[in-house]
Amino acid sequence: MANPRPSSHRLLRSRLVPPPSISCYVLVLLAFSAFIFLFSQRQITVVDRNPSDESFEDLKERLWGSASGYGYRPCVKRTQKYAAPQKWNRYLTVRSNGGLNQMRTGICDMVAVARLMNATLVIPQLDKRSFWQDTSTFSDIFDESHFINSLEGDVHIVRELPKELESASRARKHFTSWSGASYYEEMSQLWKDYQVIHVPKSDSRLANNDLPIDIQRLRCRAMYNALRFSNPIERLGKKLVERLKSHGQYIALHLRFEKDMLSFTGCTYGLNDMEAEELRIMREITNHWKLKDINSTEQRLGGFCPLTPKEVGIFLQALGYPSSTWIYVAAGEIYGGETYLSDLRARFPNLVFKETLATKEELKDFSSHSSQTAAIDYIISVESDVFVPSYTGNMARAVEGHRRFLGHRKTINPDRKGLVELFDMIDRGELKEGAKLSSLVSEMHEYRQGAPRKRYGSLPGSKGRDRLRTEESFYENPFPECICLADKH
Repeated sequence: MANPRPSSHRLLRSRLVPPPSISCYVLVLLAFSAFIFLFSQRQITVVDRNPSDESFEDLKERLWGSASGYGYRPCVKRTQKYAAPQKWNRYLTVRSNGGLNQMRTGICDMVAVARLMNATLVIPQLDKRSFWQDTSTFSDIFDESHFINSLEGDVHIVRELPKELESASRARKHFTSWSGASYYEEMSQLWKDYQVIHVPKSDSRLANNDLPIDIQRLRCRAMYNALRFSNPIERLGKKLVERLKSHGQYIALHLRFEKDMLSFTGCTYGLNDMEAEELRIMREITNHWKLKDINSTEQRLGGFCPLTPKEVGIFLQALGYPSSTWIYVAAGEIYGGETYLSDLRARFPNLVFKETLATKEELKDFSSHSSQTAAIDYIISVESDVFVPSYTGNMARAVEGHRRFLGHRKTINPDRKGLVELFDMIDRGELKEGAKLSSLVSEMHEYRQGAPRKRYGSLPGSKGRDRLRTEESFYENPFPECICLADKH
């Protein structure tokens, strides 16, 4: 049975509704006594969460601890019935589409598809035509030799097609999204007529659930071991992690406040009219963005907008993080720059980007390649003490899944819908920053910090293929197939 998706909004509303008054004169004294009792009980949570009343160790554990993986460890071993791969004389060529993490998950899915279809996989081509216009090749971003060698017990992989097949006719096949093993067994019939099948899109081609355990574990071996970044990216990423760690523990903040994200989601809260119009025009002229007319207010109230930098600052302070906390911003160019970063920076002066953490010399080979700089952000985010995404997305999901795989490292997923209610109350003067806000925010996020749980199933009411679309991504939470209790590893 799929895990239900939690909601804290009923709790929030109940916490904010004052107790009813009693008008009857003879009960005034009793009512007053009851009020004092109930009020004191309601304040217990506030008092208990006041950092000044916590010991240093308790506070440190609350802010930074992840309970040492809760006793869970990676488990990706092959089962006894898993056969060694053959060198098939039939080839799967792939064009990976999207940004870095969309390509990464797609590549790992194609490894599993090649296994299911008894095919030899040709090193995938990367997307050079999308929004990011990145000319990087596979070997620029990934350690190609390591990728091939790590998977030699699973799938035969070659760098390019044999010369004699370069001009051969091939099947061009758009595989159906979220397909299961039986679908790919059926697709294997194509080998009767072709030696080469070309896949023009690799994203979301494999189901999240109900696949053989060995296929699911193969996806994890591909994602978390084989698809290692190239040596130059790994070296700089690790160097910057060490640089951050020299100051103590740090938060990696995936701050989705880039121009394209705000335009795509239709989120203009806090922007001026000129900026909102600029984003609307961008959305209008971007052909592959299907949704054009978006109500920004409805988006935000529904929790479908990224938190603004200011909102992130209020959120982190309410959780109890001190102003001395080092925060690494894993993001592209922030829309509006310091205009919208200033409030967050005032709250947390140790706010750094890759451009301020690394030297120009260190970044010069990567700066014109968005997928390579995104890979550096990815490394720093996975290795952070706490990861906080201001919005969902391919990177946020991939980092969360990787951190779960490595021992459920602390990942705080903001309840954007619930937080917007609180932020709007602050704007209306109905709530102030302080102990009460901290209590509400902390309680709202008690179960949103990366603790072990099974993947969520589809949203209630979803039907047909939409049901598959609403499932939690396998790479966002590879539990239980690739994560086991330590004594079962």
